[in-house]
This record gives sequence, C-alpha cells and structure tokens, in this order.
Amino acid sequence: MRTSLKASLAAAVAVGALVALAPAVGQDRPESILPPGFGEPAPAPAPRPTPPAGTQPTRPTDPAQPTAPVPAPVQPGAMIQPLPPTTPGDAPLVPPVATPAPVDPAVLAQYEMPASARRSLATVGPVTASEGGLDTDAFGEADGQYVETLMRRLSAPLPSRWMSILLRRALVSHVDTPSRTNGADFAAERAWLLLRMGESVAARAVAQNVDTDNYTPKLYQVAMNTALATGDPAGLCPLVTGAMRFAPARGWTMAQAMCAGLSGNPAQASPLIATAKRRNVASGVDLLLAQKVVGAGAQGRQAVTIEWDGVDRLTAWRFGLAMATGVTVPDELYGTAGPQVKYWQALSPSVALGDRLAPAEAAAGQGVLSSAALVDLYAAAATDDDTQSGATATANDLQTAYADRNPDSRLTALRQLWGGANTRPSYARLVLTARAASRLNPNLAKADADLLVASMLSAGLDRTAARWLGSVPAGSDAWAMIMLSDPDAYRRLSYSDLASYTGGEGDSALKQRMLFAGLAGLGRLNQGDIERAAQSLGVRIGADNAWTRALDRAARDGQAGTVVLLAAVGMQAGSWKDIPPEALYRIVGALRGVGLDGEARMIAAEAIARA
Repeated sequence: MRTSLKASLAAAVAVGALVALAPAVGQDRPESILPPGFGEPAPAPAPRPTPPAGTQPTRPTDPAQPTAPVPAPVQPGAMIQPLPPTTPGDAPLVPPVATPAPVDPAVLAQYEMPASARRSLATVGPVTASEGGLDTDAFGEADGQYVETLMRRLSAPLPSRWMSILLRRALVSHVDTPSRTNGADFAAERAWLLLRMGESVAARAVAQNVDTDNYTPKLYQVAMNTALATGDPAGLCPLVTGAMRFAPARGWTMAQAMCAGLSGNPAQASPLIATAKRRNVASGVDLLLAQKVVGAGAQGRQAVTIEWDGVDRLTAWRFGLAMATGVTVPDELYGTAGPQVKYWQALSPSVALGDRLAPAEAAAGQGVLSSAALVDLYAAAATDDDTQSGATATANDLQTAYADRNPDSRLTALRQLWGGANTRPSYARLVLTARAASRLNPNLAKADADLLVASMLSAGLDRTAARWLGSVPAGSDAWAMIMLSDPDAYRRLSYSDLASYTGGEGDSALKQRMLFAGLAGLGRLNQGDIERAAQSLGVRIGADNAWTRALDRAARDGQAGTVVLLAAVGMQAGSWKDIPPEALYRIVGALRGVGLDGEARMIAAEAIARA
C-alpha cells in the first residue's frame, strides 16, 4: 500500500516538472529580459590568414584607434612615394624617442616640497602667540646683529628659574626676523643659547623650524649640537649632504658613516669608518661610539664595547652618542662639563628612571622641567623595580603629601621632602611640592607658611598663594611674597608697610632691598615712598648706564623680545645674592612695561624665596 502510494507521488512530481518545462522546451531559445547585446557571447574571431613566405606580418591594431595608412614596401629601384599628410588623430608608425635631459634641481625641489609647504625665513619659531609664545613683532625694529650679539654673549644658566622660563618662551616664539640678519642665522643663535640653558628639546625644535635647503654654515653647526644634546644622531642624516658642501667638519664625516649604518647599509658604512680611522678623523672612544651607532642600524651585526678609562672630559659628541646607544656615562665625567649637560640628561628618554631623578630635580629648579613633569617622573619611578629605595621613599612621601586624608600627615610628609625641621630645602624640592602645598588649609599650617607660599609660587600658583594672606603674619617672608605676587592687589603699600618687613631667614638686609625693588618696579609704592625707601635702604634705582638705557629704550618701543634678552643680561650671576636690587627694579619695571606682568611678579617673589 505504502509502495504504491510512493510510486504515485513520484509520478505526479515527474508530470508536474514536465508541465512546467514544456514552454521552454517548445521554444528555440528562452526569452531574455536584458537589453539587446547583454549576455551575448563575443563573436569568435575570424581565422587570421597566414602571410606568404618572405613578407612581414602586419602589426595588430586597436579597432578603437584610427590607423595610419601603411606604405607599400619599397622595392629596389622603385620610386619612393611620399606619405600622405598626417592629422593629429593619426598615430605615427614609429613613436619618437626623446633624449633624456638633466633635471633642474630647482624644479626637482618644487616637487619634493611645494611652495605652499615651504617656510619663510622672515618669521621663524615653533611656538605661536596663541600657543603661549610672544607676538611676532617681539623684536620690533631692533637691529638683528645687536640682538644676536646679546644672545651670543649671554652667560647661561641663569640663577632665576622664572627668568629662565621667560627667556625660553621668547627664544622659541614664532617671531619676525630682525633687520640685518639672516633668518637661519637668527634661529641658530636662539638654538645655541637654548642649548647653553639646558633646553635641548627646545633648541632642536627651533633648528628644525627652518627648511634644510635654507640652512647656513652656522645653523649646520648648531643643528649638530642639538641632535647630540637630544641623543638623536639620526637627526643628522637629512643634513649630511648639505653640511658636507657648505660646512664640512670631522663630525659630518663621521655622520656619513653613522647614517649609512642607520639606513641599513653597513657595506657602505664600513669603508667610511675605515677611511675616517685611516685619516685620523676620529679615534678612541669617539670612533668607538660612532661604530656602535653604525652597529645599531639594521643588519649592523657588530657589537662594540665602550670603556671610559682614560677619557678625561665629556663632550657633546660623547654625550649624544652614548645616549643614543644606551651607554652609561660615568658620574665623574658629568663634573667636567657645564651644568646644562645634566639638564640634557634629565630630558633624555634613554636614561633609566632612577638615574634621571637627580638631574631632573636640578632641571626643575632651573625651569627646564615643570613641577608637574617632576611629579610624574617620581610617580613612574615608584613603579620601577630598578629604582633605588631612596627614590621610592621620596615617591611615597610625595603620594602622602598629595593624597592622605589627614592634614597633619600631609604636612609631615612635606617636611620630610624638604629635608626635615630647621633645614632650608633646595628650591627644586619646593618646585616638587608646589601642588601638594596648595592643597593644605592655611589655618592649619601657619608655622610653615613661608615655605608653603614659596613652594606654590615656584610653580606660578599666585592666586592660590594669595588665599594665605589673612593667615600669615605681616612682615614675614610669606607676606612679602604674596605682596609681590598677588595678581589682584588693589592698593599700594605704604612706607610703614615696607618697614614692617624684617627680612625673615637668610640675608635679611638683602631681602629688604629686594622687596623694595620689586614693589617699586611693580608700581605698588607711591613715588614719595620710593624715593624715601631708596635713600634709607641704599638702593640706587636712578643709576644710569648703557644697560639701563638700552632696557628703557626697548621697553618704550614695545620690544618684548629685546626686553627679555636685556633682562637676562642683567641677571648674569652665580646666585640671587649676586644680583643687585637696582637691577631687579629695572627688570621688573621693564617687563611690566611690555605686558609681561605675570613673569615680573614671579621673578620679584622668587627673589624673596631665594635671596
């Protein structure tokens, strides 16, 4: 029964299928719904006739292109028939071959860097006014050679953290090139001064803000030093060709070999190293460091061991190549170089965290590193297994000073960071604790108000420090610093207010004169009190010399950049104790005259904290 049913169903399905296919079977071809020509196979090509023996086969042509008439083969003795005139659409039988012409370097340069991407030498600098730099006319009508001379003869580092910060800001600003100087040379002088200040990263940024085809011999020389100060020998490679033409030196000869190695071409680097060694271009540790850089490149395949035995001094070459290859420089060699090399070390990412802490503190005290950067460095060191226990303890105290809920615990941690009771801390430690100090309640930390206010102002927290005015005794160091730094001061002080300041700790007589000089320069004393205090304190604020006349003239002309340079010239000293109060008075007044009020206030307050 079931078998017959299955058979019946199968037969029904078969019949249904035949019925469905019946119309198609009955037609010659199925009817297409596509437009004509779609889906049709391409017609088979006609068989190509075989050419007779001894004749040349005709060249296949594109049917879509017009075909020029082909002349009949020329037989011996036959008259040559002229070709019909060709039209623009006709294709020649034999395409002409152009003779290659030498490429004009100027044309090639336009393709490598179009005019829209080129930077003018009329205005040079990486930081615009909207990013915190000075205005483009910061040097106004100042003579360029005069400005360059000021920079070249300026001794750095300076004793003032805030003066150093302001000078860096002026040197990295996107400013117009003064008259009678080349923009590249002006950038070179700025970068060279930044290097002497310890600002290796800022110096490199200024040098690299000039297109390489505009480099001058002076800028080539400074650019090499910026690359070495930042531990970046690869930064020399785009400059090698031009430097060998316009400013050849032994360093650039070695740079050729190093750049060949860094580009993965040791076969080219090895002969260059051998030639340099044979010609005594470099020897000893200088040559070995260059070989180590070559070996660091792709396919370098050579290991070089650096031994510092017999090396009596540290140079920019040795420092830069050691930083680039991870070679540790002995501590005693840093003593043979200027303090700025320590600041370069603090900015070098190749130095281990534990080894960067001490130079980083020195750099923060100088203004090369900010308070926040120094705190971040200690926070990173706290999680580093190779950091020494002393650095870890400092990081733990710093965490307590910032985050502990107990105000007494936070104040105790700050005292430990400052070196304990009855100890005057280094200015770098005040920079380190600036924001931790700002979190304390003024009414609960009156005994340490002098250091707390000084710490806050080291990082520019002027309004936070001003909140302490009602909690500090009149005539104290904290009171004096707030009187100088308060951005919202609404009244002038009297002579009696000034006389109430006893000078606090340190050289009290000098600090009294510094307070007077700062208040007078900021315009926070009336003219009668200025004359009276100047006479009683022995501050010759009316002294006239070439420096004061130049500073007054630059301030009168609104040349903020020139004022900053001249102010830095007036601060060339070993410490704050060696800066005359008369100079502070002139500097603060000139900075205020060109709109740099904030920096003027911070410099005046720093004089009280560090004198």
